[in-house]
Amino acid sequence: MEQTGKFKEVFAQLLEERNSLLRENNQLKNRVEEFEKENATQKNTISVKDEMILTLKSQLEYLKRKLWGSSSERQINNNLSYPGLFDDLELTEAERQETEAAIKEIESILAETVKVRVKEKPVRKPLPENLPRREEHHYPAMDNREEYDELPAEITEILEHEPGKCYVRKIIRHKYVRKTPKDDISALIITAPLPALPLPRSYAETTLLSELMINKYVDHLPFYRQIQMFKRDGLTLSASTINGWFKETTDLLRPMYYRLQEIILGSDYIQADETTIPVVIHQEKKAVKGYLWLFRSVMDSLVFFHYDNGSRAQKVVIPILSNYRGALQTDGYDAYSIYENKETIILLACWAHVRRKYVEALTSDKERAEYALSQIRLLYDVERMADTDNLPYEERKELRNRLSKPIIVSFEKWLLRENEKVTPKSPIGKAIKYTLNNYVRLKRYLLNGKYMIDNNLIENSVRPVALGKRNYLFCGNHSAAEDAAVIYSLMGCCKASNVNFRDWFEYVLNNIHSYDSDYSRDLAELLPHNWKIANTTSAPSCAENS
Repeated sequence: MEQTGKFKEVFAQLLEERNSLLRENNQLKNRVEEFEKENATQKNTISVKDEMILTLKSQLEYLKRKLWGSSSERQINNNLSYPGLFDDLELTEAERQETEAAIKEIESILAETVKVRVKEKPVRKPLPENLPRREEHHYPAMDNREEYDELPAEITEILEHEPGKCYVRKIIRHKYVRKTPKDDISALIITAPLPALPLPRSYAETTLLSELMINKYVDHLPFYRQIQMFKRDGLTLSASTINGWFKETTDLLRPMYYRLQEIILGSDYIQADETTIPVVIHQEKKAVKGYLWLFRSVMDSLVFFHYDNGSRAQKVVIPILSNYRGALQTDGYDAYSIYENKETIILLACWAHVRRKYVEALTSDKERAEYALSQIRLLYDVERMADTDNLPYEERKELRNRLSKPIIVSFEKWLLRENEKVTPKSPIGKAIKYTLNNYVRLKRYLLNGKYMIDNNLIENSVRPVALGKRNYLFCGNHSAAEDAAVIYSLMGCCKASNVNFRDWFEYVLNNIHSYDSDYSRDLAELLPHNWKIANTTSAPSCAENS
C-alpha cells in the first residue's frame, strides 16, 4: 500500500510537470504565432512603404521632367541591342528572319537618308512688301550741295506699331417723303434699310466681335484683360456687356456648330480625346473639374468640342457615337471599350500614349524601358519613311506589313515574357500591362494606310484649351463652357485648314444671316475648309502657334 501511494504521488508529480510543460509549450507557440504575425505585418508594411517610395520617386521624376526636362518623347538612342533579344521568345524561324530583315532594312534606309546639318549664318528676312511705308528723308550737312552728285541712298527699314484704335461707324439712313399735300394721309415716307448687323439691338460690329473672340480663344486673353486694353484706347466696356455679346455670338454660330458635328460623325475615321476645364458652381461657391470631349475627322481636318455638364462618364459618348460607322482612335480610356465588339466600329489605339509610359519608366528600369522605346522608334521610323516618300495609302500599308508587322509580332512576345518578371505596380510593370491590354487595338493601324499610328493630331487640337485655361482660369458656369466649346470647335477648324481666323470670322458674321430664311443653302458652306476653297482671294494663312 505504501509503495502504491508513493507511485501515485510520483505519477501525480510527473503529470503536473507534463501539464506545466504543455502550458509552457502552448505559450511559446502562441508567442511564435504572434511573432510570425507581427513579422508578416512588418514585412507587409515594408512592402507597402517600398511600393509607396517607388511610386513617389516615379512621380518626383515625372514632375522634374515636366518642369525642367525635355518635353519631347522621341528617343534618339540608335542602339537597338538588348540582352537576349530573341532568347526564350517563341518566335518561329520565319518570324525571326522577318524581324531581323525589317530592322536591317530600316537601319540601312535611315543611314542613307541622314543628312549632315550645316549651321548657317542667320540672315534677317526683309519686311513684308504689303506693309505700308512712311518715308523719312535725312540729308547730310553740306555747305554747297551743288558741288555734290547724289548716289543711291542707304535705306534702313524699321518695324513700328501703333496700339489698336476704336472708331464709331456712323450709319446715316436718309429719309424721304413723297411730295403731296399735307392733309393727304397717303403720304409715304421711305427710309434706306439698315444694313444687316450680326447681333440685333447691339452696337457691336463684326470687327469688334472678332477681336474679342480671337483674342480670348486663339490668343488666350481673358475678357477682363481685354476690357483693360480697350479702356487704354478710350473705350469703356462692362464685363456684363461683353459676356452678353459672347453668348449671343455663340447662339448665332450654334447651328453651324451642329452642322459641323454631323459632317465629322459622317466620316469614316475619327479620333477622340478628352481634356479638363475648370467650371464655377455658384451654388457651392467652388470650381470643379469639367471635361470637354473632342472629336476630329482625320481625313477632313475638322474638329468639334462637346461639353455635357462637365461629365466624363461613358453615358456622354454613347449618344454622340450612336450612329457612327468607321474607325475610332482613342487613348486607353475605358469609356470607349464598349465599341470593341461593335461590328460597325473599328477601335484603334495610340502608340504615342504607349511610348509615354516607357519614358516615365526610364528612371526605374532603364534597360527594359530603352528596349521598348527602341522598338516603338522603329515603328515611327517606318512612318517617317512613308511620309518622306509621300506614299499613297496602299503603298504605306504594304510598307507597314513588310517592316512594321514583324517588329510588332516580336515586341508582343517580348512583352509577354517580361510581364512575368516585373513588379506589376512598378512603372515598367504598368507600362507593359498598359501595352498588352491595348495591343489588339495598337496593331489595327496596319489594316489601312490612312490610319495614323497615334492620336497626336487630336492632342494638338486640345492644346488651345490647355493654354487658354492657364489665362482665364475657369468658365463661369456650365452654359459658358458649352459656348466655349462652340468657339473652340470653329477656331480649331480654322487652324486645321490653315485659314486666317480674323478673315473667316468677319466673313461669317457678315453673311450668316443670309442663311436664316433660305433653307436651300447649307451652313457647311461657311465652315473654314469650304470657305477657303470658295474664297477666290488667297487670305494670309494663320501663323498662331496655339
